[in-house]
Amino acid sequence: MARAVLEPREDREIFVVPLDVRPEHIDDNGHVNNVVYVGWLQDAGTAHWNARFAADVRARWSWVAVRHEIDYFRPLPPKATGVAARTWVGDPQGPRFNRYVRIEDGEGRLCAQGVSEWVLVDAKTLRPHRIPADMLPQFERR
Repeated sequence: MARAVLEPREDREIFVVPLDVRPEHIDDNGHVNNVVYVGWLQDAGTAHWNARFAADVRARWSWVAVRHEIDYFRPLPPKATGVAARTWVGDPQGPRFNRYVRIEDGEGRLCAQGVSEWVLVDAKTLRPHRIPADMLPQFERR
């Protein structure tokens, strides 16, 4: 079944994370293994959070990924360079955000895309918490 290509929202920041293709990422088919992409989805979300929020905020709150969905379009070969994840968030739904990620090769071609559902939790109790309104501007277009 063909999937629609994810397009970034105009009102959201598109945060870019460079990705390295390492020898251990390559599977028996000669390209980046599918499991590596799941890690890259999480890495992109974590990097965006760490870049936009101060240490005291990050100490109070944490995120838990509860779902990942990935579509693969083009394999990444062993020596791929210029690979990047482009990520942005959707609308908050109580304690949840959908995070969208496009993984592109050095020529800007879409290789994979994913949607992850993240839940904001209190870092001490690990209980879900509604996303505070003052967090939202950090995810808006800059």
